[in-house]
Amino acid sequence: MAGLRFSDAQSRPTEFLDLTSLTLEEFQILIPPFEAAFHAHMAAWRLDGKPRTARRFSVCQNCPLPTPEDRLLFLLTSLKTYALQVVQGRLFGMGQSKANQWIHVLLPALLAALRALGDAPARSLAALAQRLGVTEAEAATVITPLAEEPAPVAAAPAATPASPLVPMTGRSGAASAPKTLLNSKRVRAARQETTRQKMSRWSMPCSSSSF
Repeated sequence: MAGLRFSDAQSRPTEFLDLTSLTLEEFQILIPPFEAAFHAHMAAWRLDGKPRTARRFSVCQNCPLPTPEDRLLFLLTSLKTYALQVVQGRLFGMGQSKANQWIHVLLPALLAALRALGDAPARSLAALAQRLGVTEAEAATVITPLAEEPAPVAAAPAATPASPLVPMTGRSGAASAPKTLLNSKRVRAARQETTRQKMSRWSMPCSSSSF
């Protein structure tokens, strides 16, 4: 089944930016280190995650991601839209299981490419300071305002129910009116008296004055 291809997406720059969060120029810068990391991985591993012991990796004729641009577009679109794998696979012309394999292979390649370009996220204060070329104390001033930003305080409700089901199961309006106990002695006696009165009227002979 046909799928989205870079050759089609590149002709719509605005849509391409929406799908990947990168301009075409930024995308092209990322291609060489990304593809190098991908082939380094595929030299030792197969697409299904098993060690490569036979022939070397090559792009087959019916590969759903035949070019480096298609592979990077596939992964960036997945990260940007965070679609279900079945949706991601359908978008690029493959089944869910293949989409899962490609995502797990290409994601480490993207991280390696970002590290090679110096654009990978800093995971520690020391790494951030080294990237910015400042001391750790100076780097801390960059992130401290974010850390000290007060969290929004939600207004407390006037009365907290004992259980979240209380508002749904509690009676209200007409439903809260007291119910008549149909089996009480008073009700049974009144029902029997009404029945006897009806039967006595039906059993009375009709007089001619009634017509």
